[in-house]
Amino acid sequence: MDKELLEKELGYKIQGILIEISKKYGNFYKEEFYDKACAELLEIKKINFVSKPKLIIYSLDTGKKLAVYIPDFLIENKIILEIKALPFLPNPAVNQIVQYLKASQYEIGYIVNFGTPKAEILRRIYTNDRKPWFKLHS
Repeated sequence: MDKELLEKELGYKIQGILIEISKKYGNFYKEEFYDKACAELLEIKKINFVSKPKLIIYSLDTGKKLAVYIPDFLIENKIILEIKALPFLPNPAVNQIVQYLKASQYEIGYIVNFGTPKAEILRRIYTNDRKPWFKLHS
């Protein structure tokens, strides 16, 4: 696999937006507030996104549709973004996004926690070439 960072420029733009929100508003608000602030900045910066999209989750064995996952955002139809506002980011929240990447057509996910003094931004990747079921589906 190419060592170039997947969706490098888009990833930097997303991280910049998340950092800007964190600096402007701090860690005092609820998740819904940060969700709206993120949508506003994505619009201002003319980045295409869908809020609360319905993403299909596939069987890892057969590639059949099993469920629907609704993340906070799907950006440019490439990157899943989950927003949290918690005192700390629990491991299950991070593991959850990895599992969704593993069982969906998407390869990149960000999870951001605005509940800490400095936003915690994690990037996770699970490429389609590692998904045997994906070949059955595509």
